[in-house]
Amino acid sequence: MSVLSRRSFLGTGALAASALALAACSGGSTTGGGPGGAGYPVTIPHAFGSTTIQSPPQRVATVSAANQDVAIALGVVPVVMPFFEYGGDADGVLPWVRDALRGKEMPRIAGRALEPVAFEETAAAAPDLILATYSGLDRAQYDTLSRIAPVVAYPDAAYATSWQDQTRIAGRALGRTAEAEQLVVATQARLAAATREYPQLAGATFVYTGGMDSGQLGVFRPTDVRVRLLEDMGLRSAPFVEENAPAGDAVYYTVSGELLPRVQSDLLVGFFGSPDLDAAFRAEPAVATMPAVRAGGYAPIVGADRVAASSSPSVLSIPWVLDDYLPILAEAATRSRR
Repeated sequence: MSVLSRRSFLGTGALAASALALAACSGGSTTGGGPGGAGYPVTIPHAFGSTTIQSPPQRVATVSAANQDVAIALGVVPVVMPFFEYGGDADGVLPWVRDALRGKEMPRIAGRALEPVAFEETAAAAPDLILATYSGLDRAQYDTLSRIAPVVAYPDAAYATSWQDQTRIAGRALGRTAEAEQLVVATQARLAAATREYPQLAGATFVYTGGMDSGQLGVFRPTDVRVRLLEDMGLRSAPFVEENAPAGDAVYYTVSGELLPRVQSDLLVGFFGSPDLDAAFRAEPAVATMPAVRAGGYAPIVGADRVAASSSPSVLSIPWVLDDYLPILAEAATRSRR
């Protein structure tokens, strides 16, 4: 990972420092919730009903993606978190998590982020709260986890919780509401600064893809978190995306290869785990027919760590990836919008 730009005061270093400072100001243990019991019990509604937390959590477990990011940014080191095969190091730890935990005891690793929950290993850590605000839990998994400890699930739909809501919900659960709001405000300020630092991004339209799927282009709709992250930077999902989306609330659909010349946008943003996958996508004849590609507006995000950071955005992963992400987008926008 390259050293991130320091041109903006609210760059990665400042955000990382603010997260640590907020944790220190809370006065609580780095393995538990806020000091005392003020504000408890707290009841948090979610897709499976609601969860009441009687007192400040002392042993927090996280499942799936991004949940450990938010807890750590708030100064709470989980007792257990999943192994990240995609984007993680040999120990399954994501680079921004490794950075944030430097000098601290690492959590126990249980299960894998994108696979079914490791119930027995999670139970063995004896948590008193399980964070799953960004996850794919189904009802049966939620019920099983709830027999281990209170579970804070996603508010509406699986893998659809914005980074802002993830942070605020975790802040309520952990007794750190004010700290959570400060993190949201600081991260939003950094994203807003992107438009000022790269004015060519303001109002640029984009289509977000994960590549070709059986000869068809995969397209993510504006309800997807990675699309919303780009909109937080001042870009706009191209009208084509919603105008041609099928009925229903699915966040992803495909467009036939022969229709790609009609996919109007300034940018085509794609994510690929390796340069070989990116090269294979570029070599698809249909891709070259897209107006954005013909105009030089192709903006690939390449590398499993960058993909993980931008696909499951959080107050830790956004500053880690942002100053690598922005120049790629800005260079493509400059070419496309000449």
